[in-house]
Amino acid sequence: MFSSIRWKFIIVYFLLVFMAMVIVGVFIIRRFETQQLNNRLNTMIKQVETIISTSSDLSEEDWGEYIEGIQKTLNEWTFSGSETLYVIYNDDISRIIASSHKSYHQIIGQNALTYRDLDPTLILAANNGEKSSGIKKDLNENFLYQHLAYPVLNEIGQVKGILYMIGDLQDVYNTIDATKRILTSATLLALLITVILGFLIASSVTEPIRDVTEKAEKMAKGDFDQFVEVKSDDEIGQLASMFNYLTLKLKDTIQEMDLEKSKLDTIFNYMADGVIAVDVNGHIIHANPIAIDILDLEETLNTEFSNDKIFFMERIDLKDIDYEDSTTLEGEKTVKIKDTVYRIKYAPFRDERNDIGGIIIVFQDITEQHKLDNMRKEFVANVSHELKTPITTIKSYTETLMDSGDIDKALYEKFLSVINNECDRMARIVRDLLQLSNLDYNKTKWKKVNYSVEKLLKEACLKLDFSLKEKNQSLCLDIEEDIPDIVIDKDGMEQVILNIMSNAIKYTPDNGEITILAKQVNDNVVITVKDNGIGIPEEDIGRIFERFYRVDKGRSRELGGTGLGLSIAKQIVEAHDGDIILRSEYNVGTEVDIILPIKTAVIHS
Repeated sequence: MFSSIRWKFIIVYFLLVFMAMVIVGVFIIRRFETQQLNNRLNTMIKQVETIISTSSDLSEEDWGEYIEGIQKTLNEWTFSGSETLYVIYNDDISRIIASSHKSYHQIIGQNALTYRDLDPTLILAANNGEKSSGIKKDLNENFLYQHLAYPVLNEIGQVKGILYMIGDLQDVYNTIDATKRILTSATLLALLITVILGFLIASSVTEPIRDVTEKAEKMAKGDFDQFVEVKSDDEIGQLASMFNYLTLKLKDTIQEMDLEKSKLDTIFNYMADGVIAVDVNGHIIHANPIAIDILDLEETLNTEFSNDKIFFMERIDLKDIDYEDSTTLEGEKTVKIKDTVYRIKYAPFRDERNDIGGIIIVFQDITEQHKLDNMRKEFVANVSHELKTPITTIKSYTETLMDSGDIDKALYEKFLSVINNECDRMARIVRDLLQLSNLDYNKTKWKKVNYSVEKLLKEACLKLDFSLKEKNQSLCLDIEEDIPDIVIDKDGMEQVILNIMSNAIKYTPDNGEITILAKQVNDNVVITVKDNGIGIPEEDIGRIFERFYRVDKGRSRELGGTGLGLSIAKQIVEAHDGDIILRSEYNVGTEVDIILPIKTAVIHS
């Protein structure tokens, strides 16, 4: 029976329509599923952002003081029955402080990283300032849930808390299942029609069947530019038209897939991080331009990378990866390549048989972060060192006074004077650190007014007149006529002038010369302090504004310096939208320019 042309015709058309419908159905289901999941995720994101923007308590810096208000906001907010929101506050630990769950009294206060319903990996990613999401399966109910961890940032860009939302995806997958049933029914209906038509017209369709078979074979090889010639308006012609229609739809679907692939390739090629795919033999099988530049690889178009050029695992300290041991296939390292510090993150990828095919390596440039970490460590070390010296001195002198029952009054007063001086020194260090902290976090309240440049400089010179006379130094004050007023905080800018002039007096020998110039240059007023003192070596000029940096540490401490004055001066000037520039030549002298913009109105900040 199956050797007859009729059954062969039916079978061929049956299989053809079946494969076409399955392919189209799979593409439609996948696209539809992706779209539904994205819509649900976007809805959750918009809902979280709305809550953040409308809640005054969530806009506060310290959520720990507004727990009741935040919980009240969640209680008043209308959530669908499939969504649950958790508010996570980053204090010493990431703990839940509010929830829209009906049993929120039992949840509040629990550690978010260990709470059974939450994903700690998403929370950790959100703690780094990244919105993270994922689909998780509830093993108890065997349901899928959409998880979203949304970081909330403070004014300086640090994460102060997380809104963690869980959405039930049961309705999404019910819709997808219904779509599958519809497509299955449509496929079965199309197959039934194909069998009936094939049975009725088999004897008159030998040539069209051959034509369709040939074109289907070409399509199977990847050539989708195939169309069946419609020679009549009967069932054969309609079938030929339907075949052509399916071909067009399939071609459109393939084109859409190619477009998506092109988008992914574009993102991959132009992303800021370097990305490399490495096979199990340690050879690169794919790399984006950033990674090629990082590792000095030669980009090869339309061919695979040459194995003898790309073996590089030892270079980035990943030679110990064992593809048989899954614990070594995922992690991160920090490496230095060509004066640039990179954080390398790597994870395995799998082939179509679910076997490990290699690893994906991402290179993130963290050079600036690395420098900031080193500066922070150096700053902490400097603070500790600066405070250690006076504390040690006070401790030793105090113990001497306590252990000495009979001590000369003059020596007793001398010891007390040393202790008092060391206390003053610590007080200066703490005061300067507090001022720097206020400047760093914009907590300083400036009282800016229109102020005369001439008056500002003369008042500063008057305050330092005794120091000048003590070292028999001459002062030349040269102020340009009709120089305009400037908008400044008088106390802050006077502190800058006094600091620069004090340094000039300290580091200029007796009988030296100090010159102060003030003039208008374009839209700025430039105040220049020059001296003929000891100057600064060229190698130290670039670091002179760093905190605690001293050219001659021993002498600076003897003169009472904390190493913070120039740092404070620079930040005060920059807070006035100005700049401070230092030029110096060792054993010749130093020149400092304070550049301040001319403004026509008082600005209060």
